[in-house]
Amino acid sequence: MLVERSEPLGERSRNLSGLAALTSAAQREHRLGFWCDNAQVTDTPWQDDACSLVDAFRAGDRSPVEEVEATLAAIESSDLNCFSFVDPERALAAARKADLSLPFGGVPTAIKELESYEGWPYTGASLVYKDRIADHTGHSVVRLVEGGGAVPVGLTCASEFGGLNISVTRLNGVTHNPWKHGRTAGGSSGGSASAVAGGLVSLATAGDGGGSIRIPAAYCGLLGMKGTFGRITRAPGANTRPNTVVLGNTSRSVRDAARYYDVCAGLDPWDPTTLPSSGGWEAGLGTHDLAGKKVAVVPNLGGVTLEPGVEERIRTEAAELIAATGMVQVDLTIEPPNLAAQWMMGNLATLLAELGDRWPSCAKDLTDEVALGMFLSQSLYNLKTAAVAENLRVAANEEMGRAFEQVDFVIAATNPGPAFDAEAATSNTEKDLTDVVRSSTAGKLGLRGALGGVRFAAAAAPGLPNWLLDTASRRLPDMVNMGALTILANIYGNPAVSIPAGTVDGLPIGMQVLGRHHEDALLFDVALAVERNHPWPMVAPA
Repeated sequence: MLVERSEPLGERSRNLSGLAALTSAAQREHRLGFWCDNAQVTDTPWQDDACSLVDAFRAGDRSPVEEVEATLAAIESSDLNCFSFVDPERALAAARKADLSLPFGGVPTAIKELESYEGWPYTGASLVYKDRIADHTGHSVVRLVEGGGAVPVGLTCASEFGGLNISVTRLNGVTHNPWKHGRTAGGSSGGSASAVAGGLVSLATAGDGGGSIRIPAAYCGLLGMKGTFGRITRAPGANTRPNTVVLGNTSRSVRDAARYYDVCAGLDPWDPTTLPSSGGWEAGLGTHDLAGKKVAVVPNLGGVTLEPGVEERIRTEAAELIAATGMVQVDLTIEPPNLAAQWMMGNLATLLAELGDRWPSCAKDLTDEVALGMFLSQSLYNLKTAAVAENLRVAANEEMGRAFEQVDFVIAATNPGPAFDAEAATSNTEKDLTDVVRSSTAGKLGLRGALGGVRFAAAAAPGLPNWLLDTASRRLPDMVNMGALTILANIYGNPAVSIPAGTVDGLPIGMQVLGRHHEDALLFDVALAVERNHPWPMVAPA
């Protein structure tokens, strides 16, 4: 299904077309390679990491204004469709007064559209809120901009309400992977990963409630760090459930991710789950001795079926890492329960709270998968399902607890395979029940009628919904396979990082390394060891 572009993208074009009026002819010439104040400027945004761009600013080799201009021009000419909104006036104004003494002083930065930035659209990536404007700025973004000196240039496309691991919405259309146009950038932070890997910006914010940083980072060949739960503030509006969401970024280098921690991590009285941060994340890189640390290599963690070539690639990368650091590989079986279906059903309670009395009349404006999920959860999620889900969560936590009593790290794949078709809802190439339901109005109405019957029957047989979920998980494994490798670390709350691990069929895959709670700094050093011994491209070769 080809999704139509929306009104906000039209606004984006109008905003970008105004760039010419804001830029003098002389400044436009400088973007083409002329000299200005002893600094050579090109029409290409910075292609190295954000930290080195700050160094270039401080050395006078680049200027924030010229960098923003190059960034805006590149976004306008890009066919990745990774930005849903761009604000040239505000970005240029911020660049003119950039404080280069700050950690990210002057760096053009993208904000994931699920995060709020006062005065910018706050749509949730949904047609339901296509006209909503943010009246506040998220606290982590405040820290990044005010304490870090970053220069926001616009909003990156996300999946609707962050609920899917794909790059398609009815609001924004299809976001493409810079490694290969026509392939997915993943989700929900697909726009951020595409923008950074596509060479448009060197830093972009992201969030991870079930893999939404790590999944797109892996598909786009970037570093994706999900910290210990509570590492970065989610305020304001920090939900008390499902207690799995961690904010962060997609980055080209380990030091960019560590510097982001220095700027954004720490306590926030508005978010009671936040953790203290002593700082020094970047300064501490490379200071931890990994020799002798025990690691289990379980590429298909959770029993996920991997595509051909992925397990071999992960085992090869893991062996090289272990040899380079002196870590010790331990044979360990880790068999957590697959709770993806119950987890997804329960999570939709927060979406129902956000939609309020708009639901169910707004179903026609939602992505088919999100609407279907809402109807499913209303019919299949009851007190019995919640109890089963809680038991599964406890079992998963205990299985991970047993594992981390024996090893320091667990290495797995980040995704089942490389990036699939950009317009697909899942990586499955075969038609299944969900495709049949989505393909026609009759199918949708039929399913809603059937679910109404299930809800009625569940009053007499409370265990029926959970039986149906288990049956669907077995017969339609692709429904829960996407994200199953990453969700576990969100449930357990431990840090996990996706590190570029080479390619399969010419497309990048990620090696996911999980660590113990609060040992984020060790994971940074594991990623640093890979970066030093097997550097990855800063941007997609395409």
